[in-house]
Amino acid sequence: MTRYAAYQEKNVLLVGGLGLIGANLAILLVQQGARVTIVDNFLPDHGANLFNIEPVREQVHFQSADMRDPVAMQAAVQNQDLVFNIAAQTSHSDSMHNPLLDLDINCKGNLILLEACRQHNPTARMVFVGTRAFYGTPQTLPVNEQAALQPQDIYAVNRLAAEQYHFVYQRHYGLSVTSLRLGNLFGPRSQMKHPRYNVLNYFIRMALDDQCIQIYGDGQQQRDYLFIDDACHALALAGIVPAAVGQVLNIASGQSVAFKTLIDTLVQLCGRGRWQHAPWPAQAQAYDVGDFCTDISAAARCLDWRPTTSWQDGLAQTVAFYQQHRQHYW
Repeated sequence: MTRYAAYQEKNVLLVGGLGLIGANLAILLVQQGARVTIVDNFLPDHGANLFNIEPVREQVHFQSADMRDPVAMQAAVQNQDLVFNIAAQTSHSDSMHNPLLDLDINCKGNLILLEACRQHNPTARMVFVGTRAFYGTPQTLPVNEQAALQPQDIYAVNRLAAEQYHFVYQRHYGLSVTSLRLGNLFGPRSQMKHPRYNVLNYFIRMALDDQCIQIYGDGQQQRDYLFIDDACHALALAGIVPAAVGQVLNIASGQSVAFKTLIDTLVQLCGRGRWQHAPWPAQAQAYDVGDFCTDISAAARCLDWRPTTSWQDGLAQTVAFYQQHRQHYW
């Protein structure tokens, strides 16, 4: 019996299931015996890629639909035991350039999904995928769940509102909700076409293409990066551990590393590429929250979870994946 035995024959819905998080989670859950349904709207530039689920393509049900479509969501949530809410507009810069679209997706879309669950499947468990961006610039490190919430762009504000919508529906309508605030993720099955989010993965593309990576400032800014497999194990546990209901949990590596160190290692792994220092562009500096390291002790206690993949090993696995499958991502 594995820790995931509860997924045997469970009906699981992944809303936004063809990107980095959803696809890797779908593969894990299928391996544990779940009956997985994926809903995705193929939002341009947001990573939805049918090749991402190639290992389990014949074992999942896929529906092309938008979470902003009430009829589609009402149909999708019925008979599901568990709903993972992964769908989002995830670019900080795009949220500032088009705030009304971000509001439409990251707030209205979440309310439509929650209403569908309330009306048609109120007993399903829900796991909301949040972000460390809720905390903004931290006052102290490491950052725990009690830290001040000070989102610094439209994306973070709207995603935080979406998290709160979920707990409003728990308090008023009895939905069973867990929110995981994820750190910076990297790994196989990310979009690789632009650096507006998942920037480390994009830098992997640049290195493999033998391009020059610009490191802003002195490169000593500290980041907390988590390999996608570890994030998916945390998500899977959040969907079945009884004590997780009603909880907000930070999910990250719990360790920070200088960005320059990451890029040095990346260039060595690829055997190609190079980097150079560059001044901070005004826009990039406006989004930057400074050094970040996450306190993951609450998740360790609640889920009995800790990451098992070092950033070095994760980076090596990620480089190997894209070397083998670049034709599906470039």
